[in-house]
Amino acid sequence: MKLNNKRTVLVGLAFLSICAFWQMYDSVVPLILTKTFHMNETFSGAIMAADNILALFLLPLFGTLSDRTTTKIGKRMPFILFGTGCAIILLNLLPVLDNSYAAAPSTCKTVSFVIVLGLLLIAMGTYRSPAVALMPDVTPKPLRSRANAIINLMGAVGGLVYLIVAAVLYPNAKIAGLAHVNYQPLFIVVASIMFVAVGALFLTIKEPKLTAENKALEAQHPEWNLATQDESGNEVLPKSVKKSLGFLLASIALWFIGYNGVTTWFTTYIDEVMGQGLGGASTCLLVATAGAIVSYIPIGAIAAKIGRRRTIQGGIILLTACFASGYVLTTMFTSINAIMYAVFALVGLAWAAINVNSLPMVVEMCKGSDIGKFTGYYYTASMAAQIVTPVLAGTLMRKISYQVLFPYAAFFVAMAFVTMLFVRHGDSKAAPKKGLEAFEAMDD
Repeated sequence: MKLNNKRTVLVGLAFLSICAFWQMYDSVVPLILTKTFHMNETFSGAIMAADNILALFLLPLFGTLSDRTTTKIGKRMPFILFGTGCAIILLNLLPVLDNSYAAAPSTCKTVSFVIVLGLLLIAMGTYRSPAVALMPDVTPKPLRSRANAIINLMGAVGGLVYLIVAAVLYPNAKIAGLAHVNYQPLFIVVASIMFVAVGALFLTIKEPKLTAENKALEAQHPEWNLATQDESGNEVLPKSVKKSLGFLLASIALWFIGYNGVTTWFTTYIDEVMGQGLGGASTCLLVATAGAIVSYIPIGAIAAKIGRRRTIQGGIILLTACFASGYVLTTMFTSINAIMYAVFALVGLAWAAINVNSLPMVVEMCKGSDIGKFTGYYYTASMAAQIVTPVLAGTLMRKISYQVLFPYAAFFVAMAFVTMLFVRHGDSKAAPKKGLEAFEAMDD
């Protein structure tokens, strides 16, 4: 049995479109809220956290609805097409309202912008779970780890493409001193990426046929189902494993609080503290993304030799040091320099060490339980953190100083190292892998 890499890349186009959107959303929307609509950091942070609040309800809802849907084009594809179509339309309304408010401010335009933004988040929520579920639908269980690695790479490519476009369209020299920046070209490009990616997915992936083939194959291998039950038919975990799972989920929440605090507020922070625009901030994030991409395979090899837990702890130490260095560099210098780029490359390396190994640790603990449920635990912890951190970090920046951002992030990431000390399960015992297998998210 061999993974169909081409098919998996095509399935990953949906995730590519999603990641391109969210990279832009996190980078540009805070600037619009604070610069155009003049919202303070607490209110804008609350709006930035709304997507994660909605996700807690929308992701399981539409994931379940897609499970129960039957159409000629499949279970997931109707949600992917509908959600993407609505998102593209709503996405292009945002810069129209932004530019209109800048020309002639009014309360009605502010309310309209927030309403459209809310509808856009709902549209994205309708197809995120179905898009993620498409990969396991068409991939045999033993191959889902390697498939997930390719999906993650496709997501990274989506973010990378956006960052390149933003850096080219909005260099600091072009937007410095402008009273208002027109982001409409950027929104059009991202909407085009989403349209092309999902269109290619629809034309090349015949979901009903592939799903039926995969079900038939799995029916021939009942040994692939690792779930076990007690005498009452209930799935149970030993207390020690439950303890490890609890501390691991706490760790996930803590490092997401730190990391997402920086990614949410970085463009605004750089503008306020260093006077640099979207282009400079996007270049730093681009370097971090590139650092993560080139680190995936070596990080997987390291984890295979020393274990996931130690690799994660090493990543936590490095990420804490990078965020502490970020505070020093952004307060010492008045412009982005080569040292900052080097630090952000290490941020990408550190985040890869953490992120590549954390989900596999969670699902490694679910032998005898449902993998989907444990994956839900992972995303609940990460999304809950991302709900809290935009508001918390934004409030601290407003009440204390913008310069609190990096110490804030370093503190919470360092706390994750403490909780990881109590995680005793979920490590990998597998032999070293090569290539894409080196950073697979194991689902056994």
